[in-house]
Amino acid sequence: MFLKRTLLILSLSHAPFLWAESLTNLNVIEVGQQSEQGALVIDIRTPQEWQQTGLIPRSHPLSFFDKNGYSNPEKWLADMQKLKTHPNQKVILVCRSGNRSGKVGRYLTEQLKLPNIAHLSNGMGGWLKDHRPTEPVCSATKSC
Repeated sequence: MFLKRTLLILSLSHAPFLWAESLTNLNVIEVGQQSEQGALVIDIRTPQEWQQTGLIPRSHPLSFFDKNGYSNPEKWLADMQKLKTHPNQKVILVCRSGNRSGKVGRYLTEQLKLPNIAHLSNGMGGWLKDHRPTEPVCSATKSC
């Protein structure tokens, strides 16, 4: 039931009138700068997407949705909290185009009232289009 409610909230949050003013939209330059200043960059895409493009340097792969579009927000939040180095650390979300990261960011700011949440507004596509560097994804089958 919680999962269905969460998916409904996320799908409804796509409507323009529900955009949270507290969710910060960042461009590629701002993400790079804020990452260097200690912001936590989380790539919420799928493992297949990470393998295709690599990751933004210093970012952490932590999928929010599985390949079927389902999520486990409680587990994801617990995993995200483990990555934070301090409670007020800025969190920047990244997806392919900015759509999923915007939805998740609005969920975090509007529903959960989390502060210091931002997202890369044009996603990894914008990062790559701007010829920004990427890092390979390390896994059990691929060493870095």
